[in-house]
Amino acid sequence: MAVRYALPFLLLCLFSGPAVCADLLRALWGQEELAGAPLDRLQGRTHAPDDTPPERTGPNLVLPPRDGAEAVRRVALPPGVRLAALTFDLCELADRRAGYDAELANLLRRERIPATFFAGGRWLQSHPEQALQLMADPLFELGNHGWTHGNMAVLDADGRREQLLWTQAQYELLREELTRRARAAGLPESAVAAPGALTAFRPPYGRCTPASLAGTAALGLRTVTWDVVADEMNPDAEAAARDLAARVRPGSIVLLHANGVPPHTARIVELALPLLRARGFSFVTVEKLLDAGRAETSAECFFNRPGDNLFLDRAYGDGTRHPKKTD
Repeated sequence: MAVRYALPFLLLCLFSGPAVCADLLRALWGQEELAGAPLDRLQGRTHAPDDTPPERTGPNLVLPPRDGAEAVRRVALPPGVRLAALTFDLCELADRRAGYDAELANLLRRERIPATFFAGGRWLQSHPEQALQLMADPLFELGNHGWTHGNMAVLDADGRREQLLWTQAQYELLREELTRRARAAGLPESAVAAPGALTAFRPPYGRCTPASLAGTAALGLRTVTWDVVADEMNPDAEAAARDLAARVRPGSIVLLHANGVPPHTARIVELALPLLRARGFSFVTVEKLLDAGRAETSAECFFNRPGDNLFLDRAYGDGTRHPKKTD
């Protein structure tokens, strides 16, 4: 915790009331800490795969099963409502350490843009401070993205459960740490707005099967994919931003990344925001988007059209390792 900020914050909290007390993020981290450092984006192969489980392999909070076994792709909204959800994956494989795009997170904070981050469990474990910052920020919500980015269409039932439950448990461990830090800062537990459990899951590689969708729902998680894929690897950020803004519709869920792998995500979002606002769009988290309308679902998971991600099964196998060579 940024101790040097604690006393001024506590005095401000004492005299300003609950609204200020609830700003847990600024209570625990200073501006320099939230700004991050260039090394935050560092990512690359590890010497050997790391399949170490979290401190506990199952969450204490067990969610009730969900009805239905389909993936949410977008949300049908009432006429005239122009909302969209920006979502950012935080992927990390067993043999590849990912980074963290602090520039992106701080852009969203400056612009007051709510967003949803689908975090891999191993990413949560290897980036605890950044994960806690996202959890403490009331603008953001987190979702489950599998422990080591496992392909839910390739893994067996036990492997799928492990990917989901280990991530649920790691999130829970971090929330307990966030609660401890809030108490140490003199804040009530209610200052921790992050929910007790992740309730949404994004399948890595956009891959699923009827069995994986049913298994995810049985664990109480809603599967959420997307209807707009941002062209994050395009070296021309302006072109990527224009393309993104042109394809968003009311109720869209947009796929982007915050793990430092795509090089221009923050710039693409920065350029796309005024274009989308000019079209009358406002932004909400996935949960708020679902509250505003009716989920449009699919029994298949894909990027832009059914079947366009099947090649990944061969390239990545079970998805937890760096891609193997293809013929």
